[in-house]
Amino acid sequence: MLLRHAKAEWSEGVPDHERPLSSRGHADAPLIGRWMVDNDAVPDLILCSSALRARQTCTWVCKELGDKAPTPRLEDGLYAARPAEILALINRVPSTVTSLLVIAHLPGVQDLAMRLASVESDEDAVMDLATDYPTAGLTVLQHPHEWADLDARDTDVTDFVVRRATASRRG
Repeated sequence: MLLRHAKAEWSEGVPDHERPLSSRGHADAPLIGRWMVDNDAVPDLILCSSALRARQTCTWVCKELGDKAPTPRLEDGLYAARPAEILALINRVPSTVTSLLVIAHLPGVQDLAMRLASVESDEDAVMDLATDYPTAGLTVLQHPHEWADLDARDTDVTDFVVRRATASRRG
């Protein structure tokens, strides 16, 4: 699963890496965790960008996952990462992990989702994520491969989920 962090504040004088979630971000992030629980999509491992907004998103998701939440692993390399850099981190995930959540940023998560999407993917989900990948957007992908073997066009996008505190799109 590839998750773009929830909506962040833009405050003058605050370095980009230290931008916190906005009130909307604090409201939306738990909804993604709730979706994961409701859809039996709880990850075994979470790789999370070290940026504050990503860490806060992760905290809300884990709160919703409750006792099922794995201990997140902060990855400095996910901050402002290009798709190849995100994929390199995914390729190093142990084969004992069956479900992975990566919390990162645009354009990396969107570009990686497009790179990995196979021709067997859900067409509507791929079109949605290609057109607009909003904050707290979650791409759900499935594959039969080892993490180390993932490269391009070898995962099926099954869902693109966008949850909002006041409304929802897909999922």
